[in-house]
Amino acid sequence: MATKQTEPVTIISLRKLSLGTAEPQAKESKTFTVEDAVETIGFGRFHIALFLIMGSTGVVEAMEIMLLAVVSPVIRCEWQLKNWQVALVTTMVFFGYMVSSILFGLLADRYGRWKILLISFLWGAYFSLLTSFAPSYIWFVFLRMMVGCGVSGHAQGLIIKTEFLPTKYRGYMLPLSQVFWLAGSLLIIGLASVVVPSIGWRWLIRVASIPGILLIVAFKFIPESARFNVSTGNTQAALATLESIARMNRSAMPEGTLVEPILEKRGRFADLLDAKYLRTTLQIWVIWLGISFAYYGIILASAELLERDLVCGSKPRVVETPGDPESQSPCHCHMFTPSDYQTMIISTVGEIALNPLNMLGINFLGRRLSLSITMGCTALFFLLLNICTSSAGLIGFLFMLRALVAANFITIYIYTAEVYPTAVRALGMGTSGSLCRIGAMVAPFISQVLMSASFLGALCLFSSVCVICAISAFTLPIETKGRALQQTK
Repeated sequence: MATKQTEPVTIISLRKLSLGTAEPQAKESKTFTVEDAVETIGFGRFHIALFLIMGSTGVVEAMEIMLLAVVSPVIRCEWQLKNWQVALVTTMVFFGYMVSSILFGLLADRYGRWKILLISFLWGAYFSLLTSFAPSYIWFVFLRMMVGCGVSGHAQGLIIKTEFLPTKYRGYMLPLSQVFWLAGSLLIIGLASVVVPSIGWRWLIRVASIPGILLIVAFKFIPESARFNVSTGNTQAALATLESIARMNRSAMPEGTLVEPILEKRGRFADLLDAKYLRTTLQIWVIWLGISFAYYGIILASAELLERDLVCGSKPRVVETPGDPESQSPCHCHMFTPSDYQTMIISTVGEIALNPLNMLGINFLGRRLSLSITMGCTALFFLLLNICTSSAGLIGFLFMLRALVAANFITIYIYTAEVYPTAVRALGMGTSGSLCRIGAMVAPFISQVLMSASFLGALCLFSSVCVICAISAFTLPIETKGRALQQTK
């Protein structure tokens, strides 16, 4: 009987041992996601090259947008343009930007970020070169609108950069990306000061197209987003890309097999307007529109102040058109002088002047209060432009305005990305970006049309919009300082 009792125990213990040895075999089949691989590989040489190449898309975009500010006085004189005709050029550029950005975004989600980025650069470079041969004003407007369509696809460079970066490095990318925009703005102003007086505005456009063409060649060193490849089921391509990055960074890949993560359902437009986010969404839209209106408004206003000498109540210089019954032609011919270009360069440098202070405000005062303060200061400095001051005073006011409007853009960008849950975060950013272009489309008619008719009226309008944005920022219902990113509603 004793032996019969021990036999079942022995059998059971053997079964337990066999089950215990089977469990480690099941655990050996490890898996990892793209997010795990990106974090494990870490930051290295690949990311430096990625930052320089994809960040340089901001240089090209800034040159194409800022080109309008330095070319406007020349085409005004060459084609005897009225104020609204000069403003229409900028408006149509942003119209093309707004419409095609939605299309490029949809195509990028379906066919890949890298392909759409390449197509947008080829598109922009082609039509930019064609602009230099524009035989008339109508052709110039149409071709610049097509350039705006191409420039809208440059945002895919930022997406590629973000999707390859480890989490702890993403927070630094937006402020640093401002340096590339600054470099592009300074480059086009510097080129204009040399090229326009010597060989003309058409050669300026041709020379300005060179960085975009060179960048197209550099794109071959950057692969397609591994996150996009995984999302489409192409895990082999994603794995090859990640292994290549690991070798370049001299790092190791995580152990196991790359698996496709479960994709969340995409957010709907109605999700932005549900009870929890309705007020936040509406106020964010107001702020985005107002910031864009003020940003491009001060860029174009700076050119108008220098071209027309509107400060201190002086009259704009008028060119009388022979044979025109209206002797007072709306064509104001005043080419930029070297000192004008110098003023534009100094004021443009202001875009990074407040970056350190702004980042301190964002992290210690919070997003809402920091944005409210900078928007209120923007409103104040718009009104200060009406003060009759010296050339140095005007440069100081323009410098501070450029610094403030750039700080506003950075803060609202960070807040919008943080306030929405993952399911609707991209939708919230995309919708805000579209409304942003509406503000940019309206700004030229205030800076280049209303300002010539009523200088103080235009400044008051810009200031009033900034005050509304400051109030909207201060009363936002959600503060995102120190809050983790929300995954679901």
